[in-house]
Amino acid sequence: MSAYSAKEDVTTTKQNVFVIPDLTIKDLLSAIPAHCFKRSALRSSLYIVWDLVVISGIYKTATFLDTFISPAHISLPHHLLYPAARFSLWALYTFGTGLFGTGLWIIAHECGHQAFSESKFINNSVGWVLHSALGVPYHSWRISHAKHHASTGHMTQDQAYVPKTRSQLGLPAFDPTKEDILGSSVSAEVMKELREALGDSPIGTTLGVATYLLGGWPAYLICNASGQKRYPKGTNHFSPDAVMFAPHQREEIVLSDIGIVLWLAGIIGSIYSFGFWTVFRLYLVPYLWVNHWIILITFLQHTDPILPHYRASEFTFPRGALSTLDRSLLGDCGSIMAWIGAHATHGISETHVLHHVSSKIPHYNAWEASDALRKRLEQAGLKLEGAPGGWKEVYRVFKECKFVEDEGNVVFYKNARGLAATRPAFTDGDASDSGIEVDAI
Repeated sequence: MSAYSAKEDVTTTKQNVFVIPDLTIKDLLSAIPAHCFKRSALRSSLYIVWDLVVISGIYKTATFLDTFISPAHISLPHHLLYPAARFSLWALYTFGTGLFGTGLWIIAHECGHQAFSESKFINNSVGWVLHSALGVPYHSWRISHAKHHASTGHMTQDQAYVPKTRSQLGLPAFDPTKEDILGSSVSAEVMKELREALGDSPIGTTLGVATYLLGGWPAYLICNASGQKRYPKGTNHFSPDAVMFAPHQREEIVLSDIGIVLWLAGIIGSIYSFGFWTVFRLYLVPYLWVNHWIILITFLQHTDPILPHYRASEFTFPRGALSTLDRSLLGDCGSIMAWIGAHATHGISETHVLHHVSSKIPHYNAWEASDALRKRLEQAGLKLEGAPGGWKEVYRVFKECKFVEDEGNVVFYKNARGLAATRPAFTDGDASDSGIEVDAI
């Protein structure tokens, strides 16, 4: 809620307060039932089978119904309605296949966390196959993703969704006589300068969101878009010499690249054998849906005006893990779509806070573990549940999260008017460690 003072020509806003947690990893893990940590290769494999069965069923249903879209079977008032009906049918196919394809992506991601089974060989073998089939360099991303988990919300160590600062965006320098460093008040002059520099139009935001959802994932892999800002230009997930990889990881990066080469060869070979439009309809559009869902889900897990980002002096692993949100994927479309979204993507959006507390808990145990963890967090005054995940929420967050200040050890996003929705409240505590396995460089 914002208020405008004509006398002082200043806009002020009533801010939420985020209590910076001082919980240790022991506090968090002790709240989770012991059996939730058990991993089963058989049970995990059954989810792969189920996802493939559902995708096959969607394809069979689409091809069966397609045969009836003709004047010989149904009578439509205009001949153009036949191609429109066929387009709608296959659009639904790509949506459903993309959603359950995201489920396969999530299982491969669990393999990277060693949550698929007790065997590292099984985990990495299954993960490499699944992620390669979806155009993901398995080991390369597994390594950088482990660093993300170890440093979530850290301004100079996190690997993804790192906010840009005022200076990085080339915005006017902070002026303490005209604005509050915490973003509770801004003068009209500063607000005008920021809005002109950042842009805040609905069309611009919509185009930005669409570009981000469709191109954000490959852009992150290829050129570190939205990644760690201190990495040199040209940083990517395909070069064994990239700054986030250690020399002893070179073979794993090359193996990941081989997977991508085989993936591209499979696509090219399929186009040669079946034609571009068949491959485009059956695989490439669902693939774009998968990329879209991955960005939508992860962006909303880590980006919101209520979430803090930390500089080194205030960062601890528990604080980083608790700078994420659980959201109901497709929950804004009703309870049925919320169930479909959670089921198809194995609850990755709904149990994400738990996933950052302990990434080795498999998704089928994450629901119970999340319920137990939430009770402990509520005792500490924390409720890390965001609005349902969907396009409307991405638009809102994209619009409200523009930059953070260059100063401050705990920072929150400011919008294009220079106002922040949240400010920190501190308690004393000690840093702790999660046991996350990250190779040292």
